[in-house]
Amino acid sequence: MLRILCLVLCGLLTTARADPGALLRLGMDIMNREVQNAMDESHILEKMAAEAGKKRPGMKPIKGITNLKVKDVQLPVITLNFVPEVGIFQCVSTGMTITGKSFMGGNMEIIVVLNITATNRLLQDEEMGLPMFKSEGCEVILVSVKTNLPSNMLPKVVNKFLDSTLHKVLPGLMCPAIDAVLGYVNKKWANVNAPMPVGQMGTVKYVLTSIPTTTASYIQVDFSPVVQQHEGSIIQLADAGEALGFPEDYAEGSSQLLLSAAFLTAELALLQKSFDVNVQDTMIGKLPPQTTETLARFIPEVAEAYPKWKPLVTQIRINKPLEVTMKTGKSLLHLHGTLEMFAARRPGKALAPLFLLETHFNLKIQYSVRENRLQMSTSLDRLLSLSRGSSSIGAFNEKELTGFITDFLQEAYIPAINDALQVGLPLPDFLDMNYNLVELNIVENALVLDLKLHRPGQDLPASCLHTTNRLHAVGEPTWSPTTRAASLDEE
Repeated sequence: MLRILCLVLCGLLTTARADPGALLRLGMDIMNREVQNAMDESHILEKMAAEAGKKRPGMKPIKGITNLKVKDVQLPVITLNFVPEVGIFQCVSTGMTITGKSFMGGNMEIIVVLNITATNRLLQDEEMGLPMFKSEGCEVILVSVKTNLPSNMLPKVVNKFLDSTLHKVLPGLMCPAIDAVLGYVNKKWANVNAPMPVGQMGTVKYVLTSIPTTTASYIQVDFSPVVQQHEGSIIQLADAGEALGFPEDYAEGSSQLLLSAAFLTAELALLQKSFDVNVQDTMIGKLPPQTTETLARFIPEVAEAYPKWKPLVTQIRINKPLEVTMKTGKSLLHLHGTLEMFAARRPGKALAPLFLLETHFNLKIQYSVRENRLQMSTSLDRLLSLSRGSSSIGAFNEKELTGFITDFLQEAYIPAINDALQVGLPLPDFLDMNYNLVELNIVENALVLDLKLHRPGQDLPASCLHTTNRLHAVGEPTWSPTTRAASLDEE
């Protein structure tokens, strides 16, 4: 019984283990950009300020102030910090002017400089399987307040009034802005696990393996991609044999996407039928004419069978699963198949088979990105083996064909492969990521895309400054709070 239980548990553990085929490491560069873009594009602070002056059912008026309005909301400065195993701590520094009729009977202005802080916990949406941020513990911290009230009224009377007013207004006004911005960011994950086509052959989905992990330097998202053929069958990723990981020599705060060689192999399997090629052109590039006369220079038996030259037709078939391998700085595509040559007869006549060769050759892969798809271009690396499978012209030394076949592969076959690869392989669609500026690096068993957001030398946005150095309200007198608005006691 104990042995059976052990086998069941071991089986469950084996099934649960899913080595990711793709890893995404989000540094502070992308997170800063996304939160800032969400603030700018949603105009959320301005919307919240507009809402502040509206009368809502059940809302009690603020004692001592009428016709409340918020204006002149300052452009926010956002500071983010990763919180290991939690998510991101966010501080939004901004300022605004609150106006209204004061208890003294005149127009009153309160110029406020404040920080909004919250912890944005990173979770996984159980229904959709997408990453999502959820705000916790929002607080409003007052940095400075200036009013146009007479200085002889300070500090006692005005302090009581400002405490009461700001306590009621600011938290309810500003904290919803954090939630709204996070909702805006969360929507930009919506397409990450949607199926994306690979030509007409199938689709790829980037499915989250687990809840993203937050460290002190980055957020890591593990994907278990689903590669599915057009007719519905799923192509399994081969076991990588060792855990995938990012090289450690990338700049602090930068972001990378890692695609495993096993994942790229599965994606290319969708295109494998396109790698079966028929070549029947007599003139190909710099090659000599593709006729039995040319072939007879290497195999005299061909001249005996065909004294009068005939055009050649060549069929290449890939009959074993292809494989992508990667060593630092170099990536290869391994192809095993057959190369069969025929003599073409008169139109309407069947092709006359000459011989069939078993082949194994490697193609060197160069990677690039175009229109958010990974592009591959190949060139012949090596013809590794060539052996005769069958022959209608008798025995011959196939090694004599090595140079002829090598040139044929390079001039006739490789261009056909590169044409098939032009469909490109889809990259994950997340946070409006534009891959045009990526830098590509081939490492052990993986391709790493360094997700650059700016070209070298391009001006970057200014760093966040302390609120008190950036926002300077004008007017006298000044009231400097030392406690959080959210905890001010109304007297």
